[in-house]
Amino acid sequence: MTDWLEHTVQIEVPVSIELAWSLWSDLEQMTIWMKWIESVKILAENPELSRWKLATGGFNFTWLSRIVQVVPEQIIEWQSVDGLPNKGAIRFYDRKDSCIVKMSFAYAVPGIIGKLMDSLIGDIVESTVMADLERFKEYAIAKRDEK
Repeated sequence: MTDWLEHTVQIEVPVSIELAWSLWSDLEQMTIWMKWIESVKILAENPELSRWKLATGGFNFTWLSRIVQVVPEQIIEWQSVDGLPNKGAIRFYDRKDSCIVKMSFAYAVPGIIGKLMDSLIGDIVESTVMADLERFKEYAIAKRDEK
């Protein structure tokens, strides 16, 4: 039996939704602000698939991910098709002079281990991803200010 551990974090970013969307849409650039993601490579033969490598705290995981839904300036949704079982979505909410970027994701772990892992590392996972969103915010502000 497998449990899905779910997390949601969000941040308000003082840039246009168009800019935030364009930065997130370029998946291979995510390593700039997501320190736990070592690499993302879009597959040339099928651009809706990408190969991901997570490396943090001595852990290394890889997976093949498929984009399952895209609504421009609203949502990018994915699901792994090989490797580390995971799924999630990045949602964007326009606030005129800023936008909300909300990341929801889940990953599968064996049943009994899942409950233990969630209580031990759930807060660490969310704080790590929140730090990534803070780095995204700073990166987006810098890109906005370049223009």
